[in-house]
Amino acid sequence: MSSVTNHAQALYKSFKSRQTIAPIRDAIGNDIETAYAIQKALVEYRKADGERVMGKKIGLTSPAVQAQLGVDQPDYGVLFQTMDRSATRVISMRELMQPKVEGELAFVLGADILDPEVDMETLKCAIKEVRASIEIVGSRIEGWNIQISDTIADNASGSHFVIGADAKSLDEVDTAGVKMVLLKNGEVASEGMGTACMGDPLNAALWLARTMAKNGQPLMRGEVLLSGALGPMVPVEEGDVFALEVDGFEPLVIRFEA
Repeated sequence: MSSVTNHAQALYKSFKSRQTIAPIRDAIGNDIETAYAIQKALVEYRKADGERVMGKKIGLTSPAVQAQLGVDQPDYGVLFQTMDRSATRVISMRELMQPKVEGELAFVLGADILDPEVDMETLKCAIKEVRASIEIVGSRIEGWNIQISDTIADNASGSHFVIGADAKSLDEVDTAGVKMVLLKNGEVASEGMGTACMGDPLNAALWLARTMAKNGQPLMRGEVLLSGALGPMVPVEEGDVFALEVDGFEPLVIRFEA
């Protein structure tokens, strides 16, 4: 059994049991190629369970976080339909592992993006809708003791997400200038704006579109893209209620139950 398979199985068992594991980098260092191979194997385990891929997420879009982890690029992970809580906007703490939340913009694609050299104008034309989104991140790595290979292997620390019902066209949203406020139990917990996400969330989306096409996994019509945090992550505790306010969008509220 290969090292990639061993680590993917360990992460899969951690995901199923809600028991954290030691950092993956203890075995593979910060080998990004191997980390993505582990992620790919982990995704296959989850697909074999009947989970359906419905999009992608972009992580490490903040220059400060990139510097902290010693990298100069973002990373990506897979979104499954089982992660989507947009219909209920309620999540049980029993489903989560070391959860934190962040406010983002989500893009919904209206066309396939197959060209690894896709330009910004083509990307913009492919975006059907823009929505406000709360991403719940989590880590299977004990104590969030992560570096780049840990989070990549762990499906970019993905957990769950909620997308607002208020959909706008790209022309209606100033993606770089948009302001975000995330309230925790009525108090401001995180603030930011579009420029905090690689200068513009569209820059993050373009990186993802090119990267996935080069990897033979192009972004497809109907997929959801979570483009990256617009402000700092906020830890979650049982009973918390978060409200996301993004310029021009209806507030998005999510509750965390026992």
